[in-house]
Amino acid sequence: MDEHEKIRDIFKTQGGKVRTADITNAGLHNRWLAKLMQEGKVIRLKQGHYQWVGDEEPEELELLYQLLPDTILCMESALYYYGYTDRTPDRWHIAVDRDSNKKRFRIDYPLIKPHYLDSKYLNIGVTEGNINGIDVRIYDRDRTICDVIRYANKLDREILNKAIQAYLADAGKNIIRLIEYAKQLRVYKKVQLWIGVWL
Repeated sequence: MDEHEKIRDIFKTQGGKVRTADITNAGLHNRWLAKLMQEGKVIRLKQGHYQWVGDEEPEELELLYQLLPDTILCMESALYYYGYTDRTPDRWHIAVDRDSNKKRFRIDYPLIKPHYLDSKYLNIGVTEGNINGIDVRIYDRDRTICDVIRYANKLDREILNKAIQAYLADAGKNIIRLIEYAKQLRVYKKVQLWIGVWL
């Protein structure tokens, strides 16, 4: 059995993901990982962690939840999920506790944009969703609109306006819950200003 087959077997026994230590502990040099990355058979998830892709690209979201199981999708990712924007985000927007270790979020793949929140706000409006058969934690539509209004100055104006219009046209919206969230998140006046324009 050559080195390539040995490494493939290590990936198989580890469920497709290995650490550099798994390779070196098997008596193989980690330069083989670099070679497999050049060939497109392996991707680097973060320092010391690799995923076998072979001929099939892994589902990004599945990898994200394997690496960061406490992930909450938010902002542009949530807007896209609810159909409030037709622009596919270039990375996964995730809400995380601002007191968590920042090193956890230094991953090469999948691309992420962490939004650091105070822990008292983190779980307001969290619900469950499903994207391509993968169960996800995501902010509900009302919390999502509160967030995009809170960060209106950091968002493309066209995305913001379309998101608010789409939310107001959505039969699943809950204005009472939106107002409750806005008060809890301390953005009530901003929400009143933005939503009042469209009502």
